[in-house]
Amino acid sequence: QVQLLESGGGWVQPGGSLRLSCASSQTIPNLNMMGWKRQNAGSQRELVAGISTDGPPIYGEFVKGRFTISRDFAKNTIYLQMDNLQPEDTGVYHCYVVTVETSGGTSRLGKDYWGNGTLVTVSS
Repeated sequence: QVQLLESGGGWVQPGGSLRLSCASSQTIPNLNMMGWKRQNAGSQRELVAGISTDGPPIYGEFVKGRFTISRDFAKNTIYLQMDNLQPEDTGVYHCYVVTVETSGGTSRLGKDYWGNGTLVTVSS
């Protein structure tokens, strides 16, 4: 059973930085993408950043160059460097994994995995 372990959340003042990490407990079969989504109170989860095995990173529109996602798939780990954090970035950041299964030339989404989340609080 794949488990995703997040770390690096905490409290920071506006303009500050945090670095989140997400490590998988084991090699993920059919891995396609790892990334982060966040959820604030009363809102739906929204994409923060994602990085695939064979493409460029993707970011939510609100990121505006402040965050950088990176990967070390050999260690089943991704990182999210967050700079110039603002109060609206406060929320629970969840690591997620997307898998794709390919058979007979056809690909389809496989199982997805989620971490429990790490809390990021930005306030003065």
